[in-house]
Amino acid sequence: MQSGTAPSTQLVRRVNAGAMLKAMRGAGIVTGTELMAATGLSRATVISICDELVRLGWLQELENQRGAGDYVKGRPARRFVFDDSAASVIGIDIGATKITAIVADMAGTSLSQVTMPFRAYNVPADERADVLDRIAADALEKAGASADSVLAVSVGVAAPVSRQGEVLRAQEFWKSFDVRRIVSERHGWHVLLENDANLAALAERWQGSAQGVDNLVVMLAGDRLGSGILESGRLLHGQVGGFGELGYLDTVDGVGDTYGIAHYAALWGRELLDAGAETALRTLCGGNPEALTAEMVFRAAADGDTAASEILDRMALRMARVVGSISTLVNPELVVIAGAVAASAQALIPAMEKQVPEFTFTPPRLATSKLGDGIVSLGAIRHALDYVEEHALDLYPASLAKQEEPLPKQEDPLARKVTAG
Repeated sequence: MQSGTAPSTQLVRRVNAGAMLKAMRGAGIVTGTELMAATGLSRATVISICDELVRLGWLQELENQRGAGDYVKGRPARRFVFDDSAASVIGIDIGATKITAIVADMAGTSLSQVTMPFRAYNVPADERADVLDRIAADALEKAGASADSVLAVSVGVAAPVSRQGEVLRAQEFWKSFDVRRIVSERHGWHVLLENDANLAALAERWQGSAQGVDNLVVMLAGDRLGSGILESGRLLHGQVGGFGELGYLDTVDGVGDTYGIAHYAALWGRELLDAGAETALRTLCGGNPEALTAEMVFRAAADGDTAASEILDRMALRMARVVGSISTLVNPELVVIAGAVAASAQALIPAMEKQVPEFTFTPPRLATSKLGDGIVSLGAIRHALDYVEEHALDLYPASLAKQEEPLPKQEDPLARKVTAG
């Protein structure tokens, strides 16, 4: 009986420590009483965990009010502040043509963001790894952060990922690129892997249009369509990581495949040009249909070009069918269109709002993301911070190096010491 009790107690302490770190992030100076109110924990638990987090370098205990010259009756309250700069995390979005990395502190504040392209669409694994090394080093340098301060790295990939962080049904792009192993071996960092649309959903609920929304679909809608789904605030993966995959659209009337807004806006525009249509698109692309982009189509429509406006009407109907089908399946409160086309896609929302009720009995609210191209990397930051909160008693920030006495040996296999380089 005794052996079964200790792990349970340790798990409870981890959960409580994570809840306290979450309550303290961005809250400034807090007292034990305020932490009790924010977490629902007892005073003894709060003070015990605060003492441990101070020892580990997560918190700083400040001089009490009486010592600072502010008179208070009774026992002066102990005051704590979360050390936002104690360590850092990295969020990385690995796409087919480029990598974007964000370095953030423990408050989730972005310290730097760097994007670096691959030289070609399908480069060898070693070259991808070298680009990843360069962008991580560049992002850390711009952030003024040490590589040894990194507690977790979260990586977003355009493929299904299981709860255990394994890429499933590996696409050609990932067959030779074991990113978790490569980054861990080269840098010693703890690496988390997640589907890019899932990370976009975490970012949108954290800092985007979906703050406070528990039942949510975020749809990456650039060259391909992919979705991340939250139900009751919980990210859904399915049995093997395929929840939110949209391959079923191949069989949906009026949709037919998983190509996205950017792909079809450019394709339909080129078809019009090849057919000899009179449109401003010809001028925008310099007379070369192959140079036409989705942004040009949206720009021409905004300027009143009839042909471009017809493309957007056609696009709105297609996307209404997409949203209607996924809403019938998962019944979200809100669907957010995200990714590189999000700013332009705002022009589609009024027509979609009228048409979505034709394809589902449970139409959601619609919005576009304002988080830009960095949405997946930002979601990776949230993912990494969630991991750090969950393992706060096992992951030690760089401030630990300031302590003169070594810590007791940790029995938990997750324990690792991170010191300033």
